[in-house]
Amino acid sequence: MSTLQLGMPRIHRDPSSAPDTTGRPDTPDLVDRFGRVAHDLRISVTEKCSLRCTYCMPAEGLPSIPKRDLLTAEEIARLVGIAGRDLGIREVRFTGGEPLTRADLVEIVARSAAAAPGLDLSMTTNGIGLDKVAERLVGAGLGRVNISVDTIDREHFARLTRRDRLPAVLAGIDGAVRAGLGPIKLNAVLMRETLDDAPALLAWAVERGLRLRFIEQMPLDADAAWRRANMVPAAELLDVLSGRFGLTEAGRDDPSAPAEEWLVDGGPATVGIIASVTRSFCSACDRTRVTAEGTVRSCLFGDDETDLRTLLRGGASDQDIADRWRAAMWGKQAGHGISDPGFVPPERSMGAIGG
Repeated sequence: MSTLQLGMPRIHRDPSSAPDTTGRPDTPDLVDRFGRVAHDLRISVTEKCSLRCTYCMPAEGLPSIPKRDLLTAEEIARLVGIAGRDLGIREVRFTGGEPLTRADLVEIVARSAAAAPGLDLSMTTNGIGLDKVAERLVGAGLGRVNISVDTIDREHFARLTRRDRLPAVLAGIDGAVRAGLGPIKLNAVLMRETLDDAPALLAWAVERGLRLRFIEQMPLDADAAWRRANMVPAAELLDVLSGRFGLTEAGRDDPSAPAEEWLVDGGPATVGIIASVTRSFCSACDRTRVTAEGTVRSCLFGDDETDLRTLLRGGASDQDIADRWRAAMWGKQAGHGISDPGFVPPERSMGAIGG
């Protein structure tokens, strides 16, 4: 297993190495030292993906996680149940890798919905194959999807993802619309290679009633090629989009929402920009993450992880698991620190963490 590709975080595997909880208030919620409370769970179900996006994965893909090390559908559902019932989680997003590469995805969603009735269940996906399974996912309890599509130029798409599969992505989007998985959000990572395509992508999304959000590229690529000087900042994107559209800043409805919104040509259509690097929203972060191997990652950029899988398979009670999860989140760092002189990117790439 390559440190560069999959990452080798520091994992707290036994109670004696669990994060220090000195000073933690007596609350069931996932609170941290800075007063933030996590209400949004991102849980990865696989490291595998049907694309090889340059900002996420190496050309050969990530090293495979042995099946025995992946959380099972039953274990994922148990964690979702604990999160919703005991930890104050309100939203759960299934991520990867690509969740649709997992054969038991419908079962994962159905079990999770049964374990946490009423919880908002959604998924981040590249859309490939979604048209074939969207209705079953809705029937299992999935409510929404975020679909990644960085450009609708087929040649540029193939170059960026190292796969000529744009038609399959578009078919997946159509399938999600038919199945009622809305509101459908589209995620586009800002890249130099596709910046000129941004106005066309926005026009395409607006025409179809899809909510497009552009995301500043973060240093989470497996090839470690990210350089701040080469990234496209939000301000530059706004200049490009303003050449074709009238944009009016609308801000955020929810202070913990990552996307700042702009009305497009007076609305009602909007475009969102997640400026993770240049307009950090770490101080309002309300997320907790669980990797496909069952470790809690309190911060996207923090390499400390706390093992829950051993507890799940070792006869631990739900209370034991919840307490370990709370301890992990109490130690969450203040922010990603990308602008700090001594910033060091995390060992794991986005595909290995879960988006």
